[in-house]
Amino acid sequence: MRRSHLLLTLASGLALALAGTPAQAKLPWVKKAQGMGFADVKDCASCHSNAKPKKGEPMAERGKFLMDMKAKNKAAEVDLAWLKDYKGK
Repeated sequence: MRRSHLLLTLASGLALALAGTPAQAKLPWVKKAQGMGFADVKDCASCHSNAKPKKGEPMAERGKFLMDMKAKNKAAEVDLAWLKDYKGK
């Protein structure tokens, strides 16, 4: 009985931790963008209004560009290759 209680406690803690994670935050995208040669992408704030974005917060200019391209291309996800066409700072 004690072991099942421990497993339930751990599972509950993990579920709570994951529930607090922003849905659209994709840190691997920063590494992927850098790997594609976009060295000016330093962290999430390169596209979002801050380094720890939350759903519904405003985007930075680069993020707005990517969201516009997503809509224009009727894509399900942002394609980081579109950054080659970004003319902002």
